[in-house]
This record gives sequence, structure tokens and C-alpha cells, in this order.
Amino acid sequence: MSEANQEKEFAAEQKLIDDMAPLQPALESGVVEEENSAMRNVETPSAPGEESAEARRSDGSQDDLAQLKAELNKYKDIALRSVADLDNYRKRMAREKDDAIRYANTSFLERLIPILDNFELGLQAAKAGGAHSAVQDGMMIVFKQLQEFLASCGVETIDATGKHFDPNLQEAIAQEENADVAEGFVIRQLRKGYRLKDRLIRPANVVVSKGAPVSKDAVTPSAGT
Repeated sequence: MSEANQEKEFAAEQKLIDDMAPLQPALESGVVEEENSAMRNVETPSAPGEESAEARRSDGSQDDLAQLKAELNKYKDIALRSVADLDNYRKRMAREKDDAIRYANTSFLERLIPILDNFELGLQAAKAGGAHSAVQDGMMIVFKQLQEFLASCGVETIDATGKHFDPNLQEAIAQEENADVAEGFVIRQLRKGYRLKDRLIRPANVVVSKGAPVSKDAVTPSAGT
């Protein structure tokens, strides 16, 4: 190849290089961006120390969550118990209020009943005298009025004569042998009993039968055969 031709080729190459010079920064920038993108897409492995620290933080968070749940259940149980206690308290207070209203006259009636007993004894004595008088009739009217008043207050008379002995309503003063009254039954009533609705004010005083007396002539079986 002649020198002229070589000079022409060198000149053409130089011109090409000069033409490409303005595009060089843009090309280099694109290459760098591609390299950075490739580096970002590559997953960087974590160091062993970082993984253990993250695991410890996760375990700590789970422990804290479990503790919070335990405390929540604890306070929830306390709240439920408090609500139940309050409901029981309200029911008890309502029941006590009803009882207070229902048995408000108990103390008054307890003091009135002995007076009624004495009045009845006086009336029986007047009847036993044999002489019928206007005073006796007046006492009978007053006695009936007192009985009606007690009945209007909810007081009931406990009549135990001839009935089976009931320790919840009667008080046994004595026991006697009686051939006509079975064992455990009331022979006679010495004092009336009273109750206000379902509450006992005073038990009836009674004499209870021990049954038929044992005959002294009864044959006692001998020890031998």
C-alpha cells in the first residue's frame, strides 16, 4: 500500500474518532447505569451477626406479645368478676329491701302477741265463771277484732293440737304417755304459735305423746331358752 493510501485511511479513522468524541460521555453514563442496576439486582447476603440480631428482635417481640395477651386476659377476668360481684350485690340489696318491707311489722307484732295471749286468758276465765255478761260479750268482740287485725297483717296462727310434732314450728315442753295419741303426735297445746307469712314469729308450746304406756305385767323374756 502506498503512503498516500495509508495517509488517507489514517485521516478517515481520525475523523471517525473526532466524530464519536461528543457521544463518549453519554455512552459511559449508560454503561455505568447498567452496571449499577446489575449490582442492585444482585442479592447481597446478610452477615451472620445481623441475622442473629434480627432473630433476637423477633423473639423479643413474640415474648412481649405473649405477655400483653396474658395481661389482657388477666384484666378481662378481673372485669368479668367485678361485673358478677356487682350484679350479685344488686340482687342481694333488692332482696333485703323486699324483706325489710315485707317483715317491717315483725317487731311490733312480737310485742303485741303476748298482750293478745293475756287477753285470751282473761276471756277464758270470764267464760269459766259461768255468768254471761255484757262485759264478756264486749271482750269477745275485741278479741275477734285483734285476730282480724293480725290476719290483715299476714299473721297466721299455728294450731298444733293432734298434729305430728314439727320442730320447725313447735317447741316440745314435755312428753307424756298416752294410749289414745300415737307416739310423736301433739297431745295438747299450751301456747299458740304465730308466723308472719313464711317467717316464724313464735313457736307453739306443746306436749308430745310418748305412746301407750308399757304394762307392768308384761312378761319379760328370760335370758335362757
